[in-house]
Amino acid sequence: MAEIKKIKITQVRSVIDHLENAKRTIKALGLGRPNYFVIKNDTPQIRGMINAVRTLVRVEEVK
Repeated sequence: MAEIKKIKITQVRSVIDHLENAKRTIKALGLGRPNYFVIKNDTPQIRGMINAVRTLVRVEEVK
């Protein structure tokens, strides 16, 4: 069985002065403040959310 890839998503910028959609996406990812991070499964849904707020987050693969 293939192992599910994990990614580390770190918020690097504040959501202040951003659209409500970006604020809700950050909250849905489990973030909320700069330098917070979460580890999620690498799925198309998560990648889509990351793409929506790509200027606010940094993504790294977890081994």
